[in-house]
Amino acid sequence: MIKNRHTHQERRNFLKKASMAGLATFMGPYAPTKSMIQESGGIKRNPMSVSTYSYWHFKQKKFPIEQVIEQAAKLGFDGVEILHRQMESESIGYMNKLKRLAFESGLALPMLSIHQDFVSPDNEERKKHIAHTKHCIDLAVQMGIPCVRLNSGRWNTAGTFDELMAVKGKEVPLEGYTDDDAFKWVIDATGECLVKAEQEGVILAIENHWGLTTQVDGLLRIYNALKNSPAMGLNLDTGNFAGDPYSQFEQLAPYATIVQAKTYYGGGEWYTLDLDYQRIADILRRTNFKGYISLEMEGKEDPLTAVPKSLAVLRKAFY
Repeated sequence: MIKNRHTHQERRNFLKKASMAGLATFMGPYAPTKSMIQESGGIKRNPMSVSTYSYWHFKQKKFPIEQVIEQAAKLGFDGVEILHRQMESESIGYMNKLKRLAFESGLALPMLSIHQDFVSPDNEERKKHIAHTKHCIDLAVQMGIPCVRLNSGRWNTAGTFDELMAVKGKEVPLEGYTDDDAFKWVIDATGECLVKAEQEGVILAIENHWGLTTQVDGLLRIYNALKNSPAMGLNLDTGNFAGDPYSQFEQLAPYATIVQAKTYYGGGEWYTLDLDYQRIADILRRTNFKGYISLEMEGKEDPLTAVPKSLAVLRKAFY
């Protein structure tokens, strides 16, 4: 676990530089475009990105990230969030191709969303996931991406993800262990990864992504234990709440580094929510949130029609 050696102002300065594409030595020419800092009535608008996941949903055949970048540029997004599992390879050539295509399309690459799980009593298993996270930080650096999305992980006692959704993310610990054990594993493992993230100028944004982060208190327990690291961030997902989303969203909004906005055209892959984005936008405005709104279209409708619809909804609410 990282020692609390950083001041709040130092952390804010770090986040400002990273999210606004300071980190010049790291991002080089791949800074956000002029459209990202347009002002309307003296108020900076939130830049919009789209997750490559919006076009794939873990289907057998991957939707090429290159095509997502092309679609995003055509529709007028400001950036593309890359899902690590959707990448065709981790070769330098492939990553450089994505970086150049985004740059030539006038798009930033604000976040790399990865999957890892620190909830395991097996120390060697946790080490594997720590190594994976550090490796993904290196991938983000190569692609000029300033932020990496993290999960806490989960006990996996509820079964498959579909079964987890059926119980709204609630799981019991493995026999002989408690949630306190799991929180310690997650905090310690994330803290180790933050050391590298600080060195590389990358934010690690933990998401409310079920498991230990199903409840607001659980997510904040992890975040608050590590918030003195200037590389610690929070990815706030509008669709990952059990129960009333707005009161929970309001509790987390002051800590948000980036926001993922879900839509469900054609019915959701796992569930469907009717989210009031004007209400969500108002909550974020009250916290002076200026970061990315990253679309995750999770419906069954063809993304070629559902993503433009989703962007229109978000623009109406946030602009």
